[in-house]
Amino acid sequence: MSQGAAALPGDPPGGRRAVAVWGLGVGAYFVAIIFRTSLGVAGIDAAERFHINASALSTFSILQLLVYAGMQIPVGLMVDRLGTKKVLALGAVLFTAGQSAFALSHGYGTALASRALLGCGDAMTFISVLRLGSRWFPARRGPMIAQVAALFGMAGNLVSTMVLARLLHGAGWAATFGGSAAAGVLVLLLTLLFLKDHPEGHEPPPAAHTAGRGFVRQQIARAWREPGTRLGMWVHFTTQFPAMVFLLLWGMPFLVEAEGLSRETAGLLLTVVVLSSMAVGLVYGQIIARHHAARLPLALGTVGATALLWAAVAGWPGAHAPLWLLVTECVVLGACGPASMIGFDFARPANPPERQGTASGIVNMGGFIASITTLLAVGVLLDATGDDYRAAFCSVFVLEALGLSQILRLRTRAQRREQERVVASRVETVHVPAVSPGSTA
Repeated sequence: MSQGAAALPGDPPGGRRAVAVWGLGVGAYFVAIIFRTSLGVAGIDAAERFHINASALSTFSILQLLVYAGMQIPVGLMVDRLGTKKVLALGAVLFTAGQSAFALSHGYGTALASRALLGCGDAMTFISVLRLGSRWFPARRGPMIAQVAALFGMAGNLVSTMVLARLLHGAGWAATFGGSAAAGVLVLLLTLLFLKDHPEGHEPPPAAHTAGRGFVRQQIARAWREPGTRLGMWVHFTTQFPAMVFLLLWGMPFLVEAEGLSRETAGLLLTVVVLSSMAVGLVYGQIIARHHAARLPLALGTVGATALLWAAVAGWPGAHAPLWLLVTECVVLGACGPASMIGFDFARPANPPERQGTASGIVNMGGFIASITTLLAVGVLLDATGDDYRAAFCSVFVLEALGLSQILRLRTRAQRREQERVVASRVETVHVPAVSPGSTA
Protein backbone atom coordinates (compact mmCIF):
# COMPACT_ATOMS: atom_id res chain seq x y z
CA MET A 1 0.00 0.00 0.00
CA SER A 2 1.33 3.44 -0.86
CA GLN A 3 2.21 5.67 1.97
CA GLY A 4 -0.50 8.02 3.09
CA ALA A 5 -3.24 6.20 1.18
CA ALA A 6 -5.47 4.57 3.73
CA ALA A 7 -7.76 1.79 2.66
CA LEU A 8 -11.47 2.47 2.86
CA PRO A 9 -13.72 0.17 4.92
CA GLY A 10 -14.68 -2.81 2.79
CA ASP A 11 -12.09 -1.99 0.14
CA PRO A 12 -10.85 -5.04 -1.81
CA PRO A 13 -7.31 -6.03 -0.84
CA GLY A 14 -5.67 -5.94 -4.27
CA GLY A 15 -2.41 -7.88 -4.41
CA ARG A 16 -1.04 -10.53 -6.75
CA ARG A 17 -4.21 -12.56 -6.94
CA ALA A 18 -6.17 -9.47 -7.92
CA VAL A 19 -3.65 -8.78 -10.68
CA ALA A 20 -3.94 -12.37 -11.91
CA VAL A 21 -7.76 -12.40 -11.98
CA TRP A 22 -8.02 -8.93 -13.46
CA GLY A 23 -5.36 -9.92 -15.99
CA LEU A 24 -7.68 -12.64 -17.30
CA GLY A 25 -10.33 -10.03 -17.99
CA VAL A 26 -7.79 -7.74 -19.64
CA GLY A 27 -6.68 -10.68 -21.77
CA ALA A 28 -10.23 -11.08 -23.07
CA TYR A 29 -10.38 -7.36 -23.83
CA PHE A 30 -6.99 -7.55 -25.56
CA VAL A 31 -8.22 -10.33 -27.85
CA ALA A 32 -11.49 -8.49 -28.54
CA ILE A 33 -9.52 -5.43 -29.69
CA ILE A 34 -7.43 -7.58 -32.03
CA PHE A 35 -10.61 -8.95 -33.58
CA ARG A 36 -12.26 -5.49 -33.71
CA THR A 37 -9.36 -3.85 -35.55
CA SER A 38 -8.42 -6.80 -37.77
CA LEU A 39 -10.54 -5.45 -40.62
CA GLY A 40 -8.42 -2.29 -40.63
CA VAL A 41 -5.51 -4.19 -42.19
CA ALA A 42 -7.75 -6.33 -44.43
CA GLY A 43 -9.89 -3.70 -46.14
CA ILE A 44 -8.35 -4.18 -49.59
CA ASP A 45 -8.51 -7.97 -49.30
CA ALA A 46 -12.13 -7.83 -48.10
CA ALA A 47 -13.15 -5.71 -51.09
CA GLU A 48 -11.60 -8.27 -53.45
CA ARG A 49 -12.89 -11.34 -51.59
CA PHE A 50 -16.52 -10.18 -51.40
CA HIS A 51 -16.52 -8.18 -54.68
CA ILE A 52 -17.81 -5.00 -53.06
CA ASN A 53 -17.28 -1.26 -53.53
CA ALA A 54 -16.12 1.29 -50.98
CA SER A 55 -19.60 2.03 -49.61
CA ALA A 56 -20.29 -1.64 -48.97
CA LEU A 57 -16.85 -2.05 -47.40
CA SER A 58 -17.50 0.81 -44.97
CA THR A 59 -20.73 -0.93 -43.91
CA PHE A 60 -18.64 -3.59 -42.11
CA SER A 61 -17.19 -1.08 -39.67
CA ILE A 62 -20.37 1.01 -39.45
CA LEU A 63 -22.46 -2.01 -38.46
CA GLN A 64 -19.83 -3.15 -35.98
CA LEU A 65 -19.75 0.29 -34.31
CA LEU A 66 -23.55 0.54 -34.30
CA VAL A 67 -23.84 -2.81 -32.53
CA TYR A 68 -21.07 -1.88 -30.09
CA ALA A 69 -22.66 1.46 -29.21
CA GLY A 70 -26.17 0.05 -28.96
CA MET A 71 -25.07 -2.68 -26.56
CA GLN A 72 -23.51 -0.41 -23.93
CA ILE A 73 -26.57 0.13 -21.72
CA PRO A 74 -27.83 -3.49 -22.00
CA VAL A 75 -24.35 -4.79 -21.15
CA GLY A 76 -24.20 -2.57 -18.07
CA LEU A 77 -27.51 -4.03 -16.89
CA MET A 78 -26.29 -7.57 -17.60
CA VAL A 79 -23.12 -7.06 -15.56
CA ASP A 80 -25.20 -5.77 -12.63
CA ARG A 81 -27.61 -8.69 -12.78
CA LEU A 82 -25.44 -11.64 -13.89
CA GLY A 83 -21.94 -10.74 -12.72
CA THR A 84 -18.71 -10.14 -14.60
CA LYS A 85 -17.69 -13.73 -15.24
CA LYS A 86 -20.89 -14.72 -17.07
CA VAL A 87 -20.97 -11.57 -19.21
CA LEU A 88 -17.27 -11.77 -20.09
CA ALA A 89 -17.60 -15.46 -20.99
CA LEU A 90 -20.63 -14.73 -23.16
CA GLY A 91 -18.70 -11.93 -24.85
CA ALA A 92 -15.80 -14.30 -25.58
CA VAL A 93 -18.20 -16.83 -27.12
CA LEU A 94 -19.74 -14.18 -29.36
CA PHE A 95 -16.58 -12.45 -30.58
CA THR A 96 -14.85 -15.79 -31.18
CA ALA A 97 -17.83 -17.08 -33.14
CA GLY A 98 -17.90 -13.85 -35.14
CA GLN A 99 -14.20 -14.03 -36.00
CA SER A 100 -14.48 -17.71 -36.96
CA ALA A 101 -17.49 -17.09 -39.17
CA PHE A 102 -15.73 -14.14 -40.82
CA ALA A 103 -12.82 -16.43 -41.66
CA LEU A 104 -15.12 -18.86 -43.45
CA SER A 105 -17.38 -16.29 -45.13
CA HIS A 106 -17.44 -16.08 -48.91
CA GLY A 107 -20.57 -13.96 -49.29
CA TYR A 108 -21.08 -10.34 -48.29
CA GLY A 109 -24.22 -11.01 -46.22
CA THR A 110 -22.59 -13.75 -44.16
CA ALA A 111 -19.50 -11.63 -43.55
CA LEU A 112 -21.66 -8.69 -42.47
CA ALA A 113 -23.54 -10.85 -39.96
CA SER A 114 -20.21 -12.16 -38.66
CA ARG A 115 -18.93 -8.64 -37.94
CA ALA A 116 -22.19 -7.76 -36.17
CA LEU A 117 -21.80 -10.84 -33.97
CA LEU A 118 -18.20 -9.86 -33.26
CA GLY A 119 -19.27 -6.33 -32.33
CA CYS A 120 -21.84 -7.71 -29.91
CA GLY A 121 -19.24 -9.78 -28.08
CA ASP A 122 -16.69 -6.97 -28.17
CA ALA A 123 -19.20 -4.65 -26.48
CA MET A 124 -19.26 -6.92 -23.43
CA THR A 125 -15.56 -6.74 -22.64
CA PHE A 126 -14.52 -3.25 -21.56
CA ILE A 127 -17.40 -2.64 -19.13
CA SER A 128 -16.72 -6.06 -17.63
CA VAL A 129 -13.00 -5.29 -17.21
CA LEU A 130 -13.76 -1.98 -15.49
CA ARG A 131 -16.19 -3.70 -13.13
CA LEU A 132 -13.67 -6.45 -12.44
CA GLY A 133 -11.04 -3.87 -11.49
CA SER A 134 -13.40 -2.13 -9.06
CA ARG A 135 -14.24 -5.44 -7.39
CA TRP A 136 -10.63 -6.62 -6.93
CA PHE A 137 -8.63 -3.43 -6.30
CA PRO A 138 -8.94 -0.58 -3.77
CA ALA A 139 -10.94 2.40 -5.00
CA ARG A 140 -7.87 4.65 -5.14
CA ARG A 141 -6.40 2.37 -7.80
CA GLY A 142 -9.40 2.82 -10.10
CA PRO A 143 -8.01 5.49 -12.44
CA MET A 144 -4.73 3.65 -12.93
CA ILE A 145 -6.51 0.32 -13.51
CA ALA A 146 -8.66 1.90 -16.25
CA GLN A 147 -5.62 3.53 -17.86
CA VAL A 148 -3.66 0.28 -17.96
CA ALA A 149 -6.66 -1.55 -19.44
CA ALA A 150 -6.84 1.07 -22.20
CA LEU A 151 -3.13 0.61 -22.89
CA PHE A 152 -3.67 -3.13 -23.36
CA GLY A 153 -6.41 -2.24 -25.82
CA MET A 154 -3.88 -0.19 -27.79
CA ALA A 155 -1.53 -3.17 -27.64
CA GLY A 156 -4.24 -5.30 -29.25
CA ASN A 157 -4.47 -2.76 -32.03
CA LEU A 158 -0.71 -3.03 -32.39
CA VAL A 159 -0.96 -6.79 -32.88
CA SER A 160 -3.45 -6.23 -35.70
CA THR A 161 -1.20 -3.82 -37.56
CA MET A 162 2.05 -5.71 -37.03
CA VAL A 163 1.10 -9.40 -36.90
CA LEU A 164 -2.22 -9.96 -38.66
CA ALA A 165 -1.22 -7.79 -41.61
CA ARG A 166 1.82 -10.00 -42.23
CA LEU A 167 -0.08 -13.25 -41.69
CA LEU A 168 -2.87 -12.17 -44.02
CA HIS A 169 -0.57 -11.91 -47.01
CA GLY A 170 1.47 -14.95 -46.07
CA ALA A 171 -1.04 -17.52 -44.81
CA GLY A 172 -4.18 -16.22 -46.50
CA TRP A 173 -7.63 -15.07 -45.36
CA ALA A 174 -9.10 -18.22 -43.80
CA ALA A 175 -5.92 -19.24 -41.99
CA THR A 176 -5.33 -15.75 -40.56
CA PHE A 177 -8.82 -15.04 -39.26
CA GLY A 178 -9.52 -18.66 -38.32
CA GLY A 179 -6.17 -19.03 -36.57
CA SER A 180 -6.65 -15.82 -34.59
CA ALA A 181 -10.00 -17.16 -33.38
CA ALA A 182 -8.05 -19.72 -31.35
CA ALA A 183 -7.04 -16.87 -29.03
CA GLY A 184 -10.72 -16.32 -28.30
CA VAL A 185 -11.16 -19.98 -27.37
CA LEU A 186 -8.17 -19.72 -25.02
CA VAL A 187 -9.46 -16.67 -23.13
CA LEU A 188 -12.90 -18.28 -22.89
CA LEU A 189 -11.46 -21.39 -21.23
CA LEU A 190 -9.32 -19.33 -18.84
CA THR A 191 -12.31 -17.18 -17.94
CA LEU A 192 -14.51 -20.18 -17.18
CA LEU A 193 -11.83 -21.94 -15.14
CA PHE A 194 -10.17 -19.17 -13.14
CA LEU A 195 -12.01 -15.86 -13.23
CA LYS A 196 -14.02 -14.82 -10.16
CA ASP A 197 -16.30 -11.82 -9.81
CA HIS A 198 -14.82 -10.68 -6.49
CA PRO A 199 -12.49 -11.88 -3.69
CA GLU A 200 -13.83 -13.90 -0.78
CA GLY A 201 -15.39 -11.75 1.89
CA HIS A 202 -15.96 -8.82 -0.47
CA GLU A 203 -19.29 -9.75 -2.00
CA PRO A 204 -21.09 -6.63 -3.22
CA PRO A 205 -24.43 -5.76 -1.59
CA PRO A 206 -27.55 -6.61 -3.59
CA ALA A 207 -28.14 -3.98 -6.26
CA ALA A 208 -31.07 -1.67 -5.62
CA HIS A 209 -32.97 -1.42 -8.88
CA THR A 210 -34.95 1.81 -9.01
CA ALA A 211 -38.48 1.21 -10.15
CA GLY A 212 -40.35 3.25 -12.73
CA ARG A 213 -40.52 3.13 -16.50
CA GLY A 214 -39.28 6.68 -16.79
CA PHE A 215 -36.18 6.25 -14.63
CA VAL A 216 -33.73 5.79 -17.52
CA ARG A 217 -35.32 8.64 -19.44
CA GLN A 218 -35.04 10.94 -16.40
CA GLN A 219 -31.40 9.98 -15.87
CA ILE A 220 -30.55 10.83 -19.47
CA ALA A 221 -32.49 14.11 -19.39
CA ARG A 222 -30.85 15.28 -16.15
CA ALA A 223 -27.38 14.39 -17.37
CA TRP A 224 -28.00 16.08 -20.72
CA ARG A 225 -29.13 19.30 -19.02
CA GLU A 226 -25.66 19.70 -17.53
CA PRO A 227 -23.46 21.83 -19.84
CA GLY A 228 -20.42 19.76 -18.77
CA THR A 229 -22.03 16.59 -20.13
CA ARG A 230 -22.75 18.18 -23.49
CA LEU A 231 -19.31 19.77 -23.66
CA GLY A 232 -17.74 16.38 -22.91
CA MET A 233 -19.80 14.73 -25.63
CA TRP A 234 -18.73 17.30 -28.24
CA VAL A 235 -15.08 17.04 -27.18
CA HIS A 236 -15.30 13.27 -27.63
CA PHE A 237 -17.18 13.73 -30.91
CA THR A 238 -14.58 16.11 -32.36
CA THR A 239 -11.37 14.42 -31.24
CA GLN A 240 -11.88 10.66 -31.50
CA PHE A 241 -13.16 9.96 -34.99
CA PRO A 242 -10.18 10.90 -37.26
CA ALA A 243 -7.92 8.24 -35.76
CA MET A 244 -10.69 5.65 -35.40
CA VAL A 245 -11.70 5.98 -39.06
CA PHE A 246 -8.05 5.78 -40.10
CA LEU A 247 -7.25 2.70 -38.01
CA LEU A 248 -10.55 0.89 -38.30
CA LEU A 249 -10.89 0.86 -42.08
CA TRP A 250 -9.67 3.61 -44.39
CA GLY A 251 -6.03 4.13 -43.36
CA MET A 252 -4.56 1.12 -45.15
CA PRO A 253 -6.45 1.63 -48.46
CA PHE A 254 -5.60 5.36 -48.43
CA LEU A 255 -1.89 4.82 -47.85
CA VAL A 256 -1.61 2.03 -50.43
CA GLU A 257 -4.00 3.11 -53.19
CA ALA A 258 -3.83 6.91 -52.90
CA GLU A 259 -0.29 7.48 -51.60
CA GLY A 260 1.42 4.61 -53.41
CA LEU A 261 3.03 2.98 -50.36
CA SER A 262 3.65 -0.72 -50.04
CA ARG A 263 1.48 -2.71 -47.64
CA GLU A 264 4.45 -3.16 -45.32
CA THR A 265 5.14 0.58 -45.13
CA ALA A 266 1.46 1.36 -44.68
CA GLY A 267 1.29 -1.17 -41.85
CA LEU A 268 4.24 0.53 -40.17
CA LEU A 269 2.47 3.90 -40.38
CA LEU A 270 -0.63 2.43 -38.75
CA THR A 271 1.69 1.16 -36.03
CA VAL A 272 3.00 4.71 -35.60
CA VAL A 273 -0.56 5.87 -34.85
CA VAL A 274 -0.97 3.22 -32.15
CA LEU A 275 2.44 3.84 -30.53
CA SER A 276 1.85 7.58 -30.59
CA SER A 277 -1.53 7.08 -28.90
CA MET A 278 0.02 5.04 -26.09
CA ALA A 279 2.73 7.65 -25.47
CA VAL A 280 0.46 10.70 -25.74
CA GLY A 281 -2.09 9.10 -23.43
CA LEU A 282 0.44 8.92 -20.61
CA VAL A 283 1.56 12.52 -21.24
CA TYR A 284 -1.99 13.92 -21.37
CA GLY A 285 -2.91 12.03 -18.21
CA GLN A 286 0.01 13.52 -16.27
CA ILE A 287 -0.67 17.05 -17.53
CA ILE A 288 -4.38 16.97 -16.65
CA ALA A 289 -3.70 15.44 -13.23
CA ARG A 290 -1.42 18.38 -12.38
CA HIS A 291 -3.16 21.17 -14.30
CA HIS A 292 -6.94 20.73 -14.46
CA ALA A 293 -7.34 23.88 -16.58
CA ALA A 294 -5.30 22.25 -19.37
CA ARG A 295 -8.22 20.05 -20.43
CA LEU A 296 -9.74 22.35 -23.04
CA PRO A 297 -6.44 23.68 -24.47
CA LEU A 298 -5.24 20.10 -25.00
CA ALA A 299 -8.48 19.11 -26.70
CA LEU A 300 -8.57 22.19 -28.94
CA GLY A 301 -4.87 21.86 -29.71
CA THR A 302 -5.38 18.27 -30.82
CA VAL A 303 -8.28 19.25 -33.07
CA GLY A 304 -6.25 22.07 -34.61
CA ALA A 305 -3.17 19.93 -35.19
CA THR A 306 -5.25 17.14 -36.73
CA ALA A 307 -7.01 19.52 -39.11
CA LEU A 308 -3.72 21.18 -40.07
CA LEU A 309 -1.97 17.90 -40.92
CA TRP A 310 -5.01 16.50 -42.71
CA ALA A 311 -5.21 19.67 -44.82
CA ALA A 312 -1.50 19.50 -45.62
CA VAL A 313 -1.81 15.92 -46.89
CA ALA A 314 -5.06 16.53 -48.80
CA GLY A 315 -3.74 19.72 -50.39
CA TRP A 316 -0.25 18.50 -51.29
CA PRO A 317 0.39 19.58 -54.90
CA GLY A 318 2.07 16.37 -56.03
CA ALA A 319 0.50 13.02 -56.78
CA HIS A 320 1.72 11.63 -53.44
CA ALA A 321 2.45 13.37 -50.18
CA PRO A 322 6.05 12.88 -48.97
CA LEU A 323 6.70 10.14 -46.43
CA TRP A 324 7.79 12.57 -43.71
CA LEU A 325 4.43 14.34 -43.92
CA LEU A 326 2.51 11.07 -43.71
CA VAL A 327 4.57 10.02 -40.67
CA THR A 328 3.86 13.38 -39.02
CA GLU A 329 0.15 12.98 -39.72
CA CYS A 330 0.15 9.53 -38.13
CA VAL A 331 1.94 10.86 -35.03
CA VAL A 332 -0.68 13.60 -34.65
CA LEU A 333 -3.53 11.14 -35.23
CA GLY A 334 -2.17 9.21 -32.26
CA ALA A 335 -3.24 12.11 -30.01
CA CYS A 336 -6.90 11.79 -31.00
CA GLY A 337 -7.73 8.88 -28.70
CA PRO A 338 -6.15 10.39 -25.56
CA ALA A 339 -7.78 13.75 -26.34
CA SER A 340 -11.19 12.10 -26.58
CA MET A 341 -10.80 10.82 -23.00
CA ILE A 342 -10.77 14.47 -21.88
CA GLY A 343 -14.48 14.53 -22.64
CA PHE A 344 -15.15 12.30 -19.63
CA ASP A 345 -13.27 14.77 -17.41
CA PHE A 346 -15.83 17.45 -18.28
CA ALA A 347 -18.85 15.23 -17.65
CA ARG A 348 -17.61 13.58 -14.43
CA PRO A 349 -17.64 16.64 -12.12
CA ALA A 350 -20.88 17.90 -13.68
CA ASN A 351 -22.92 14.93 -12.46
CA PRO A 352 -23.55 13.29 -9.07
CA PRO A 353 -22.36 9.69 -8.53
CA GLU A 354 -25.75 8.20 -9.37
CA ARG A 355 -25.59 9.69 -12.87
CA GLN A 356 -21.93 8.99 -13.69
CA GLY A 357 -22.67 5.98 -15.88
CA THR A 358 -25.40 7.78 -17.82
CA ALA A 359 -23.22 10.84 -18.38
CA SER A 360 -20.27 8.71 -19.50
CA GLY A 361 -22.54 6.88 -21.93
CA ILE A 362 -23.67 10.17 -23.48
CA VAL A 363 -20.06 11.30 -23.86
CA ASN A 364 -19.00 7.98 -25.37
CA MET A 365 -21.78 8.12 -27.95
CA GLY A 366 -20.30 11.32 -29.38
CA GLY A 367 -17.19 9.67 -30.79
CA PHE A 368 -19.12 6.69 -32.15
CA ILE A 369 -21.65 8.91 -33.94
CA ALA A 370 -18.84 10.90 -35.56
CA SER A 371 -16.95 7.74 -36.52
CA ILE A 372 -19.99 6.06 -38.05
CA THR A 373 -20.88 9.21 -40.00
CA THR A 374 -17.35 9.62 -41.36
CA LEU A 375 -16.94 5.96 -42.26
CA LEU A 376 -20.11 6.17 -44.34
CA ALA A 377 -19.28 9.57 -45.83
CA VAL A 378 -15.80 8.48 -46.97
CA GLY A 379 -17.21 5.35 -48.63
CA VAL A 380 -19.96 7.26 -50.45
CA LEU A 381 -17.56 10.00 -51.59
CA LEU A 382 -15.03 7.46 -52.85
CA ASP A 383 -17.69 5.88 -55.05
CA ALA A 384 -18.91 9.31 -56.21
CA THR A 385 -15.45 10.68 -57.04
CA GLY A 386 -13.87 7.60 -58.60
CA ASP A 387 -11.77 6.67 -55.55
CA ASP A 388 -10.42 10.17 -54.90
CA TYR A 389 -9.26 9.64 -51.32
CA ARG A 390 -8.18 13.23 -50.77
CA ALA A 391 -11.62 14.55 -51.67
CA ALA A 392 -13.35 11.85 -49.62
CA PHE A 393 -11.27 12.59 -46.52
CA CYS A 394 -12.35 16.24 -46.67
CA SER A 395 -15.53 15.06 -44.89
CA VAL A 396 -13.36 15.09 -41.76
CA PHE A 397 -13.30 18.90 -41.84
CA VAL A 398 -17.10 19.11 -41.85
CA LEU A 399 -17.47 17.11 -38.64
CA GLU A 400 -14.54 18.86 -36.98
CA ALA A 401 -16.09 22.25 -37.77
CA LEU A 402 -19.43 21.13 -36.34
CA GLY A 403 -17.85 19.79 -33.18
CA LEU A 404 -15.60 22.81 -32.72
CA SER A 405 -18.53 25.22 -32.99
CA GLN A 406 -20.37 23.33 -30.24
CA ILE A 407 -17.29 23.21 -27.98
CA LEU A 408 -16.81 26.97 -28.27
CA ARG A 409 -20.53 27.53 -27.64
CA LEU A 410 -20.64 25.42 -24.48
CA ARG A 411 -17.26 26.04 -22.87
CA THR A 412 -18.16 29.27 -21.04
CA ARG A 413 -21.45 27.86 -19.79
CA ALA A 414 -19.75 24.69 -18.54
CA GLN A 415 -16.95 26.64 -16.83
CA ARG A 416 -19.46 28.90 -15.10
CA ARG A 417 -21.47 25.92 -13.89
CA GLU A 418 -18.34 24.20 -12.61
CA GLN A 419 -17.28 27.32 -10.70
CA GLU A 420 -20.74 27.51 -9.11
CA ARG A 421 -20.39 23.95 -7.87
CA VAL A 422 -16.95 24.67 -6.40
CA VAL A 423 -18.24 27.75 -4.56
CA ALA A 424 -21.29 25.86 -3.29
CA SER A 425 -19.15 23.01 -1.97
CA ARG A 426 -16.86 25.47 -0.15
CA VAL A 427 -19.84 27.24 1.45
CA GLU A 428 -21.29 23.91 2.51
CA THR A 429 -17.97 22.91 4.08
CA VAL A 430 -17.70 26.19 6.01
CA HIS A 431 -21.20 25.80 7.47
CA VAL A 432 -20.76 22.21 8.66
CA PRO A 433 -21.49 22.37 12.43
CA ALA A 434 -18.53 21.53 14.64
CA VAL A 435 -18.80 18.45 16.85
CA SER A 436 -17.71 18.96 20.45
CA PRO A 437 -15.20 16.47 21.89
CA GLY A 438 -17.75 15.00 24.24
CA SER A 439 -20.59 14.65 21.81
CA THR A 440 -21.39 11.90 19.33
CA ALA A 441 -21.65 12.56 15.63
